Amino acid sequence: MRQLVALLAILSCAPAMALQAATPACDRECLKKWVDDYLAAMRDQDVDDRLFAREVRFTENGVRLPLAAGNEGLWHSMSGIGNYRFYVPDVETQQVAFLGTVREGGTNGSDGELAAIALRLKIRGGRITEVEQLVSRPSDVNSSRGDFPPTGQGVEAMGAPHPIFTTPIPAGERMSRGELIETANYYFTGLENNDGKGYYPFTDDCVRFENGVDVLAMGGTRTTCRKQFEEGLKGIVSRVRDRRFVAVDRDYGIVFSFTFFDHHRINWTWQIAELFRIERGQIRRIEAIFHRAPFGMPSGWSTYEQAMSSGIQDVR
Repeated sequence: MRQLVALLAILSCAPAMALQAATPACDRECLKKWVDDYLAAMRDQDVDDRLFAREVRFTENGVRLPLAAGNEGLWHSMSGIGNYRFYVPDVETQQVAFLGTVREGGTNGSDGELAAIALRLKIRGGRITEVEQLVSRPSDVNSSRGDFPPTGQGVEAMGAPHPIFTTPIPAGERMSRGELIETANYYFTGLENNDGKGYYPFTDDCVRFENGVDVLAMGGTRTTCRKQFEEGLKGIVSRVRDRRFVAVDRDYGIVFSFTFFDHHRINWTWQIAELFRIERGQIRRIEAIFHRAPFGMPSGWSTYEQAMSSGIQDVR
């Protein structure tokens, strides 16, 4: 009887297994196209069965929602696609990350307001099975910070990813997936409860953008990534948790992450999407978008223990 039950279970899974086996893996351009198709579907409010798996899982800003046209989050309000587009295809895991801009709330010919979006898609069997997105709207972060423009405007003003990001790493200098993640994680470890004496693997010309702003040039005096960690960012972030490195592009030395920064003294949490360009074991360029989240907010993709941990989380 047990053998019969096991056989029936295998046969019931056979169609799905056969479909996945028959679907070729996506290359870099294929993964980028999934992002374009997803954004167009969200803009058009079209949950097409040819694009999404039946049991697709969807979160926006850490909240799990039904993927339903016109009803939830950006799927309700998006009215256009912006111009800034930064793709991070991960051929190995068949996931793709994206940082860019969208418009929402446009009606009667109006373009609506710009918002920044960070996105992760997981592709299995020729369908999108997971959608994780962080949307930073004008009211979420910068309206109370006079030195920052609204996030969408700041990111859109960058125009296109910097040429550093689009220059391939020479084949002989490409780091392994694990090495790239380890280097990116030094950034978070150095920032957490920073005493200014940590290990900060930055190049001398490292640049860091947050919500479209070059934060090394704020205050009228330019600084460096390393000097800022050694002198200016001491003890600011209490905990950097739920560190999820969701896409790695070894050809270009890029690591894309989702994480949270907690500030315990003021009960404040930033939900963050951050990407790094890494060359020869050093971080050369950083871009991030973020918004304020409820204190202690989880990602919607981790257990409670993972969400509260400062360790690296495996998202494969």
